[in-house]
Amino acid sequence: MKPLTATQRLQFHSDFTLDDAVPLVPYFAQLGISHLYASPILKARAGSRHGYDVVDPTQVNPELGGEAALQRLVASLRQHGMGLILDTVSNHMAVGGADNPWWQSLLAWGRRSPYAEFFDIQWHSSDPLLAGQLLLPFLGNDYGIALQNGEIPLTFDAEHGLLQIEHYEHRFPICPLDYGRILDHSDDPSLQALATRFSALSDCTDPLSEALPLQAELARLVRTGAHLEQALAAFDSRSEPGFKRLHLLLERQTYRLASWRTAADDINWRRFFDINELGGLRVERATVFEATHAKLFELIARGLVDGLRIDHIDGLADPRRYCRNLRRRVDHLLALRPPEAALEHFPIYVEKILGTDEHLHQDWLTDGTTGYEFMNQVSLLQHDPAGEAPLTELWHNVSERPAFDEEVRIARRLVLNASLAGDCESVAQALLQVARDDLMTRDLTLGAIRRALQALVEHYSVYRTYINACGRPEQDEAFFQRALEGARQSLSEADWPLLDHLERWLGGQPWRQLPVGRARKHLRHACVRFQQLTAPSAAKAVEDTAFYRSARLLSRNDVGFEAERFSATPAQFHNEAQRRLRDFPDNLLATATHDHKRGEDCRARLAVLSEHSQWLASRVEHWRELAEPLRETLEDGLAPSPGDELLLFQTLLASWPLALGRDDPQGLEHFAERVRQWQQKALREAKLRSSWAAPNERYEQACARYLDGLLLDSENQQLRHSLADAVARIACPGALNGLVQCLLRMTTPGVPDLYQGNEYWDLSLVDPDNRRPVDYPARRASLDNSLPQAELLEHWRDGRIKQALIARVLDLRRAHPELFLRGAYLPLNAQGRHADKVLAFARLGEGERAIVIAPRLASTLLGAAPIPLIPAQNWDDTRLVLPFALSPATCKGLFAHTAVSPSRELMLSDVLSDFPLNLLIEHA
Repeated sequence: MKPLTATQRLQFHSDFTLDDAVPLVPYFAQLGISHLYASPILKARAGSRHGYDVVDPTQVNPELGGEAALQRLVASLRQHGMGLILDTVSNHMAVGGADNPWWQSLLAWGRRSPYAEFFDIQWHSSDPLLAGQLLLPFLGNDYGIALQNGEIPLTFDAEHGLLQIEHYEHRFPICPLDYGRILDHSDDPSLQALATRFSALSDCTDPLSEALPLQAELARLVRTGAHLEQALAAFDSRSEPGFKRLHLLLERQTYRLASWRTAADDINWRRFFDINELGGLRVERATVFEATHAKLFELIARGLVDGLRIDHIDGLADPRRYCRNLRRRVDHLLALRPPEAALEHFPIYVEKILGTDEHLHQDWLTDGTTGYEFMNQVSLLQHDPAGEAPLTELWHNVSERPAFDEEVRIARRLVLNASLAGDCESVAQALLQVARDDLMTRDLTLGAIRRALQALVEHYSVYRTYINACGRPEQDEAFFQRALEGARQSLSEADWPLLDHLERWLGGQPWRQLPVGRARKHLRHACVRFQQLTAPSAAKAVEDTAFYRSARLLSRNDVGFEAERFSATPAQFHNEAQRRLRDFPDNLLATATHDHKRGEDCRARLAVLSEHSQWLASRVEHWRELAEPLRETLEDGLAPSPGDELLLFQTLLASWPLALGRDDPQGLEHFAERVRQWQQKALREAKLRSSWAAPNERYEQACARYLDGLLLDSENQQLRHSLADAVARIACPGALNGLVQCLLRMTTPGVPDLYQGNEYWDLSLVDPDNRRPVDYPARRASLDNSLPQAELLEHWRDGRIKQALIARVLDLRRAHPELFLRGAYLPLNAQGRHADKVLAFARLGEGERAIVIAPRLASTLLGAAPIPLIPAQNWDDTRLVLPFALSPATCKGLFAHTAVSPSRELMLSDVLSDFPLNLLIEHA
């Protein structure tokens, strides 16, 4: 098997199965991919488009072709010396519905179920209505109304012999201990006799196993003519007696049915963020760890899987312990693999959002992250700091919204008191219990603890810290102290003592210093719950709220980005590259993912606006004047609001297809449909004038009419043409940025990760737009037809130039694997008139060197050129100063032999004369 040099992320679902990927393997191999990187492939909810809603981790998803299809894909990969990395979900499973057998067992049997401890449930609720019960907030109506209207009828699953409550797609099983109460209402003697046997289960030592043959017998009796209808009719809640009977029956269950609206406040089990259909797992328990990973471990041992990507690592109770346990288990499995699939090292990556100045903990024993931070670093590099102040002023004047960091605090406060209110209350209650365990703090009130807790979480600058038995790691201390100081500024002095207690409880006092017993258990529980609160509050506040409320420049609003930071210097980029080489040389490098807010080339195009901020401000003023007839005045204000209007302008500029004419009816209609989907999601995520919980259809429809009028109506031609002209101005320098971003991903320390289809330009929007079907036949055909760089440049709009760049650089990575995987990283200095417009570095290995040269902030040098190639003369005397001399005889450029002199200087007018960037390889 080839070394891990480049990955290709594929999104599998029923319309793109494992078998569908098999014929594409030769193409990926030719492109230069060493490993496919697959979305989750274990059995997910029927129709899943992403695979993160796993219902059965013990089998490969039949909708993807099952295990046989996986074997066929791996066999094809092996023929080309390639490997397979799997995305896996350790934090949660899909719940609700009827297709998760572990969840259904839990609902039927409660704490008797073998899966009772698999899910992260707080059985001991402070709410007397939830004593020993699991809140199920899946009803579309309030419980009483749903019961009265017959929306939760008692039904019978004849195939499996199950009595259950039915509500749309949901099935809530009745505990078999209560079957006798139901069957007693039948006048069928055989069912009455069976009722007695069901009632006797209460006295059995193992009622779960004893119930199975009884349920099979019930199914047989009904199949052969026994009449169950009378018993079911007795529980028809549309009649007064049936209402009472069904309610009393439900009261006996281990769960309590409730409206979906109760989830935010009353939920007593951990979810994935605020999604009711995804229930948190207690993977820190050894039995749960083994059960949820058994199939993965089997596939690894059989040599079918060659690496893992761990989804949402920050959702786990103890990420460090989990990663170290996973490393230990996987390393032991390597000896079991067949010789043809032998591995010296098994890579493990974690999906981790890193904050400003935050770095992955090395003692987790992972190979790094999935590369969101690299997306951020490249983006910062491509933004002109001169544009920050004008664009900040433009956004503030138009939208009248606060600065981004304040938007985040407002959004955190919102989610902590809305969608995550129950989770926040759970942490406050846990901290109250800690206070009650000490005589010196037992007078602290829940209200005071709640206020201090919310203030602390509001000021967290990272997803979470990693408190353990020894307290807060030193690596995390600065983040906690920063949040503490922010909370101190927000709270009145009367609450400051509470912050001192929180500092002590949340890692200042290691729980292992306490005697074994209740107080230690309470303190540990509070620390875990706190850390599992800060992560979802960050995601919901930043990615799913503030990113849609703030748009100084949308290219700085993406997953893993620090939107409050506008730009960074080449020196900062170099420092991060050197750190990555030192600490995580195999870290994945991504510039697009299945979770991105807009495509990599959308962001590259928008970054150009940072170099033309004054021009953009004048254009926005002009567009808003032209758009005045499109706006509507509603009771709650203008539609769209000025802020939403500016978000839309930027989105149109970013995603306008390169082949779309400004008066192409069919193309504009297709584009409008894509943007409509984005617009609805953006309006609801912002939670200002609409939301998912309470959609404001009048506002959304007015905004959709505005969009359609802009793109489709002939009377708005002037506005549409003006926007199209602006796109034309930034498209070519945007493509240049896109090529640079692509080159840096493949040459800096780390392993480049390509997202499906992004060999061509990626002008996608947030999902589902970024998960559209990929035209692989076109990509295969263009890769097979090697073209000279002049023709690629002339036809740059079709995307083949980007594909050719990827293929040629990855070919060089395969030819020089050690140089790019472990070679030293040396920043290179530029001199001359445009020294600030170039980024360059060298990779140094044994007997070989690579020099990477790329323009940055160079749209003025590009000028009005029709292709993304800076005219050679525009570089003037700009040159690279090398610490070594190149040999003309052994130095090869990216697309052709580059003429270099034996001097220690490289003139950019020479090395960038035929192609906008270059990669020189010199070897002995």
